[in-house]
Amino acid sequence: MRKITLVIVSAVVLIAGIAYAKGYEVKKKAGDYNVEITIDKNPPVVGDNNVEIEIKDAEGKYVTDATVKVEYTMPAMPGMPAMSEKTDAALKDDKYEATMNLSMSGSWNVVIKIVRDKKTSKVKFSVDAQ
Repeated sequence: MRKITLVIVSAVVLIAGIAYAKGYEVKKKAGDYNVEITIDKNPPVVGDNNVEIEIKDAEGKYVTDATVKVEYTMPAMPGMPAMSEKTDAALKDDKYEATMNLSMSGSWNVVIKIVRDKKTSKVKFSVDAQ
């Protein structure tokens, strides 16, 4: 009986670990670009969250000559003003990396701004920080 219980508990822990090991992912179009955003924690948490942004053009080639900014805001609530933060993403290999520091739990609106050839493209999505 102990072996069966141990096997069941081990399986549950293993499955839970696999389920939470994957980061938060968003795939969207931004103008002519295919953008894939990965946040290292799912769900994102209060504090630092590492963001990886992969941008490909219409031909599927990596875009490595853009300026990428991450802006994240929390709307105003009763007794609390709106919060707004932004950070630049730095190119590393073929992807852009940034760190979002979410100051409190709740719903955050995220905008990834891609500036290339004097054109700005945006990806918008929301996350719920825990």
